[in-house]
Amino acid sequence: MPTAPKIEYKSVDILQLDPTNPRLGRHVASPKISQAKVLDIMSDWTLDELAESFLQSGFWPQEALIVVKEKLYGKDQFVVVEGNRRLAALKYLKLAVDGKPSSSYWAGLVDGKSIDKALFDDVPYIEVKSREDVAAYLGFRHVTGIKEWNPAEKAEFISKLIEESKLSYEEVSKKIGSKAPTVRQHYISYRLLLQMEQQEDVSIEAVEEKFSVLYLSLRTQGAQKYLHIDIQAPPNKAKTPVPKEHVQNLVNFSRWLFGDEKHTPLFTDSRNVDAFGRVLESDEGVEYLERTENPRFELALRKAGVGEQEIVDLISGASDNVQLALTEAHVYRKSDQVQKAVRRLGIDLVALLNVFPAAKADILKELGENAGAA
Repeated sequence: MPTAPKIEYKSVDILQLDPTNPRLGRHVASPKISQAKVLDIMSDWTLDELAESFLQSGFWPQEALIVVKEKLYGKDQFVVVEGNRRLAALKYLKLAVDGKPSSSYWAGLVDGKSIDKALFDDVPYIEVKSREDVAAYLGFRHVTGIKEWNPAEKAEFISKLIEESKLSYEEVSKKIGSKAPTVRQHYISYRLLLQMEQQEDVSIEAVEEKFSVLYLSLRTQGAQKYLHIDIQAPPNKAKTPVPKEHVQNLVNFSRWLFGDEKHTPLFTDSRNVDAFGRVLESDEGVEYLERTENPRFELALRKAGVGEQEIVDLISGASDNVQLALTEAHVYRKSDQVQKAVRRLGIDLVALLNVFPAAKADILKELGENAGAA
């Protein structure tokens, strides 16, 4: 039976913020950036609520930081791999108490207060042997749990597990409590982001800002088809999702979906991602997008016949609902509300039939024949 982790205590000055924390951003996170730089970046991470809680209630042992001892800045350090916001809040409080507040807010927070030294001298932590030992916990907490990272951070974390720990999609899914297809899509989406970054004509900042849209787009058959992506590919084959001979398609795809310095995106509502995927499944839709300098999404939908299918779906759905209503409608023949709804439906049906005179003529003919037969 495994033993329960032991809570230990160290000074806030000895515990180090994690400079490789995914939340810092992939262009910033690095073991080379200083603690001061990390702390400065984290100043916008809503630390005030944590700080006020510490001043009122102290640092509860059940909220102990998770720490790994590893090389950092050339020597062994106690690096926090879970609880960096809590540590950052403590460090800002300590600066204020020491007369070096980073802002007037932090100065005011400690002004006139008697603060127990133990808050900074006895910070509770649990030491783990390696980052791999806590990967499952971090994955569950921040990828599938209650304190989720944003989509790009999730994807980067999953990518590190796959590439640095040499894990399969299934192994990662078991570690973080997710599903293998979800893990695979996160990984391929992140590798696609890195591939986009290598293209001069891609506005990578726009892609990163809307990474969730990139992730959603890869669910569609159209995106997979146009980019020639094998969404079932194992990690070793998914590292470069788009084949080199189709890189121009990737540039086009990025421009349509995210825009660039000269072009606005085709649409801004993420609910249109599936419709965009259907456009990419259509040869006519793709041909229009590729030959037009500033294509219009509505026209692309029409070229691809997507609008037609949506109308078919709406009318078919209405027909299904009417058939369902007919099974019980006779029970409510005297209901004013039902009669009012039927009248509204009748007006709408007549208007729709007037748009399609051939269908209207066929229906009237069929009704006449049935009346004659009766």
